[in-house]
Amino acid sequence: MKTNRYEKMFDRLQLKKEGAFIPFVVLGDPDVETSFEIVDTLVGSGADALELGIPFANAVADGPVIQRSSFRALEAGVTPAHCLELCRRIRAKHPETPMGLLLYANLIIHRGLKSFYAEAANAGVDSILAADIPVGAAGPFIEAATETGVSPVFVVPPNIGEGALKEVARHGRGYTYVLGRAGVTGADRQMQTPLPQRFEALRAAGAAPAVVGFGISTPEHVRTALAAGAAGAISGSAGVALVEQHLNDKAAMHEALTGFVRQMKEATR
Repeated sequence: MKTNRYEKMFDRLQLKKEGAFIPFVVLGDPDVETSFEIVDTLVGSGADALELGIPFANAVADGPVIQRSSFRALEAGVTPAHCLELCRRIRAKHPETPMGLLLYANLIIHRGLKSFYAEAANAGVDSILAADIPVGAAGPFIEAATETGVSPVFVVPPNIGEGALKEVARHGRGYTYVLGRAGVTGADRQMQTPLPQRFEALRAAGAAPAVVGFGISTPEHVRTALAAGAAGAISGSAGVALVEQHLNDKAAMHEALTGFVRQMKEATR
């Protein structure tokens, strides 16, 4: 499996006694070139890894901020092919930064599982999380990931059972996505910190490092997640909202994103 970048990142951070900060943005928002510049700014400002979305019209797990981001990209004519080309450019610019895709299964199925995973691998993608596929139904996705060297990532919801948790630990690679709360994405709802026992159970089951997402919008959220036992934190809507707020002023957009990432990264130390 292509886990070297994730493994190297977590090993490096562990030596420094830091957690990982991973921002999420939708590729192609508000257009292809600006999207590349946004991702470049995120990495340059201190992001340890990237979680990237592919725009989708029926993003049922996303709140309004990320849905609007997807719509802007779709209105700009952005396709999965454009997104994979963006990944290729990002990989060329940032060869050591772990890069994962978070998307919906229909986008993968439409292109064919093996074809999509192969294209993603060729573009330098390290991991794929299909948001609407639970581990119990993920057999074909795991097979395609294994054949192409892409790490399959799975979600651990608040109500996960012991059996499903062990399956996530068995099949997941790269990192494990632990939900900070139930519901859809959005910075307007507070994270509900998973209990330390959840992280202990994942470690005991041999799961990939646990990273908390959903509701992570402030440095305090990051510190709370790490104190509970997480290896890192993912923030989506808070950063995407900054893009939306500064659509007509690129300089202000990049300044806002830079400050946001630096503050969130500082909280991991």
